[in-house]
Amino acid sequence: MSNIDWSAIREKAMGPFQLSVLPPTLELPALPHAVAAFLDRSRDEQIEMRELASIIETDSGLTVELLRYANSSFIGLRTKVRTVLQALSILGFRQSKLFVLTSGAQAAIRSRKSKLIHQASFWNTSLQRALFAREVARLLGADEDGAFAGAVMQDFLLPVLTNDLFDRYAPFTSDRVAQPDGLDEYEQREFGWDHALIAAGLATRWKLPDDLICGILMHHKGLRLLADPILRRTSVAAIAISSLLPDGLRQQYSGLDQLVLLETKWSAFKLAEIIQKVDTAHQALGLGVRNDYPLSRICRTALAHSVVPELSQQVASQLPA
Repeated sequence: MSNIDWSAIREKAMGPFQLSVLPPTLELPALPHAVAAFLDRSRDEQIEMRELASIIETDSGLTVELLRYANSSFIGLRTKVRTVLQALSILGFRQSKLFVLTSGAQAAIRSRKSKLIHQASFWNTSLQRALFAREVARLLGADEDGAFAGAVMQDFLLPVLTNDLFDRYAPFTSDRVAQPDGLDEYEQREFGWDHALIAAGLATRWKLPDDLICGILMHHKGLRLLADPILRRTSVAAIAISSLLPDGLRQQYSGLDQLVLLETKWSAFKLAEIIQKVDTAHQALGLGVRNDYPLSRICRTALAHSVVPELSQQVASQLPA
């Protein structure tokens, strides 16, 4: 990944797009002040962890989330972390930065209500996809933390967009059978843009890392990225694969079927094993996101309606009842 020019890839993929094409009534979220300040100061490679810790400590919610994450069984520390500085030092600069970023983006969206999306279920799905992308990145030998962060953020603007433009999104969900294409294709026909492009534009305004922006921007390319000579073994490909998992909006009708078929082409990719690892890791995280619907349960239901029934039954039989 160190040899990839992420800035050039982002600029080419986004083209001449500008956020000014959005309806003036659409109000895009802003990052919490502490998160914006943290990201700004963290661009200085000489910055001390103590100064970054003092920025986080100005936001009680962010402080609690960071300490909860550092002390989760997912991280697996033997001793309890009691201060923000300890948490940042143990997690390291990059993982800390990505955690603060994704937590801030979630906070910005959670403050907005949605008439079309159930917020708790939405963030549950986002976390499942992030954990799934992390496992896929491990198989690819790619950046696991970057895959996790990008997958959390791949759909982060959907609650805002579907709420503020409810009347134009409603036909997609109310009569899904009549909309055989994916959500991104529906958006391109309806608006001339899709949520990935808008999110990437906002992430660019926030001056987020270019590889993370590319992950957000290209997440609907799905399995096609595995054939890309540059991106096939990057976190961007892992994020795109995670986007094929089922979600509340049913963005991709055939997404899970594609993952079932991928297992027949990629011997290291064991779908049922990854799904169970996601559920185990989800429980270990303990980030306050209730897992009322484990990924194994969601996938078992979806696999029952697969267009590749024999292969899907094989995967479903390996999942816990």
